[in-house]
Amino acid sequence: MRSPDTEQPSLFSYSQTTDFVPADHPLRRIRSLVDGALESMDGTLTVSYSHTGRPGIAPERLIRALLLQILYSIRSERQLVEQLRYNMLFRWFVGLSLDDAVWDATTFTKNRQRFIDGAVTGRLLDAVVDQARQRRLLSEQHFCVDGTLIDAWASMGSYRRKDEDDEPPNGPPDFKGEVRRSDTHECKTDPDARLYKKAKGQPSRLCYIGHVLTDNRHALVVDAETTHASGTAEVDAALAMLDRRPGRRRLTVGADKNYDQQRFVEGARKARVTPHVARNNKGRRSAIDARTTRHVGYAKSINARHRVETPFGWGKYARPLKQTMRRGLDRVAAQAKLVFASYNLMRMAALEAA
Repeated sequence: MRSPDTEQPSLFSYSQTTDFVPADHPLRRIRSLVDGALESMDGTLTVSYSHTGRPGIAPERLIRALLLQILYSIRSERQLVEQLRYNMLFRWFVGLSLDDAVWDATTFTKNRQRFIDGAVTGRLLDAVVDQARQRRLLSEQHFCVDGTLIDAWASMGSYRRKDEDDEPPNGPPDFKGEVRRSDTHECKTDPDARLYKKAKGQPSRLCYIGHVLTDNRHALVVDAETTHASGTAEVDAALAMLDRRPGRRRLTVGADKNYDQQRFVEGARKARVTPHVARNNKGRRSAIDARTTRHVGYAKSINARHRVETPFGWGKYARPLKQTMRRGLDRVAAQAKLVFASYNLMRMAALEAA
């Protein structure tokens, strides 16, 4: 017998958003990890809001929505808000009931700026790392460090002389015969972006540099930095992240040939860190000698060094680590830390499931 195609709306509904989420869905584990991290951030979130005025978006819901945007590669915040209107999985993860109204995209964007000004994304990454430490998923002694280019949200036509205020000509820019330097030229649309190339034979591009410090056990990001693109940025950021490591135990850090510099090796040793750097003997003398390379741990660190590329590959696959849509160093840095926090949550949930 054919059933009629008629819609009969019900007067009452006893369903909740959690009823629509399968019990074995990966987001259930991630939601548990996020809730534990947000609980430890309660004081930080309270300080970023005023005690008077009209109540804004709950910061816990805003953070969950931003993590959801990274995890599912949602292109824009406007599209994220649209998805929250009818996607039961997303509503449950954020903490919205069936009857809760979804906020406007403009309101969502303005509330997000508060987290950048208050450095909440950096605290979120630290809280997620603490969750991994409590679950004994971290190696507290052996690490790797590396950096990657993050393309800026700007075109090459916007990179012009600082004293040039005219509109750029139509068509592709012509820099033939012109020497472009950071002290004479700047990007008009994003002044924090720098023209840089990481290796010979590659084209120069407007970008930032994202840096991570990962553990050797499960390639979890334990610290992250975003800096202006320069030839010394990777060493400076690596030494800064190593100085922030807690404890007094002797650590090891693996790195590629770009870190085979006397300044990095000496700085790491002053911070009680043994630099397991790949030797660069091409036309020069390596800063790493047999005092380091003769140990078995050196070969193990070199063998595990490729794991530091895992968060970069995850963050650049249809996610904003390949090319950011933010402008300004603070906003790009906050977005990068949000990407690395999302990567850690995904990785930790997979490890616990296994």
